[in-house]
Amino acid sequence: MNQKNCHPREITAFRGAGDLASGIALRLWRSGYRVILSELPCPLCIRRSVAFANAVYEGHMAVEGIESILIHDIAEAETIWAEDKIPLLIDPDISQIKELNPSVIIDARIMKSYRDDSHLSDAPLVIGLGPGFVAGENAHAVIETNRGHDLGRVFWKGSAEPDTGTPGMIGGEGPKRVQKAPASGIFTPKVEIGDFVKEGDLLALVGETEIRSPLTGMVRGVIYPGIFVNKGLKIMDIDPRGERRYCFTASDKANALGGSVLEAILTWNVRESARQ
Repeated sequence: MNQKNCHPREITAFRGAGDLASGIALRLWRSGYRVILSELPCPLCIRRSVAFANAVYEGHMAVEGIESILIHDIAEAETIWAEDKIPLLIDPDISQIKELNPSVIIDARIMKSYRDDSHLSDAPLVIGLGPGFVAGENAHAVIETNRGHDLGRVFWKGSAEPDTGTPGMIGGEGPKRVQKAPASGIFTPKVEIGDFVKEGDLLALVGETEIRSPLTGMVRGVIYPGIFVNKGLKIMDIDPRGERRYCFTASDKANALGGSVLEAILTWNVRESARQ
């Protein structure tokens, strides 16, 4: 899809470029929006094979055939869009990205607690994903991210469900499929995303502490090798369904949220047109 003719008013900015943000970005990009992503200097996303955030480490990242390029100055964004690619900038507070006057800001950091650094004045439309946002306070629209009946529902009043603290069920497994750092130290994985592992297999080391798989399945996520992790940080994801292609494509949840964000944008545009 050629993005060159998109009007500048259609710029959509993301706070966060993890797997859920990336799935949403894919849907908006394919729908004709100019997308720009912001990230931290050292992203801790697990599902790196489907997260544009990995461009921070590698300089570029392709997800489902769409490529994101790490830029170092906001002025580079136009060049990347002209190449039909998505620019990503290390800009956690999006202070530089705001210079582009994006029409939409999507806060997809999935921080799970109230965000006092998100403001209605940040853009004409601010969309918050999951817990931490209240429609009319720190976002115009809030989208439910918890798996279940309301996943993807758009709220124009109120907020999403509180964080449960428990990973959603996939293939009959919840907490067991998500591995957390048993200690603080340098993370050294012994497997890669897409590898098949059996219960008891060595997955990684944190310092000198071993992490062994509690179940049989496919390695769906691993944070970037060689970084320092704190005890309790989510560092790996084992998918008991064992389907390798699931490791390299946007998830059902990301796709659902992408549709919800698109709905929110279109609904907002219709309402704004009616006001004029």
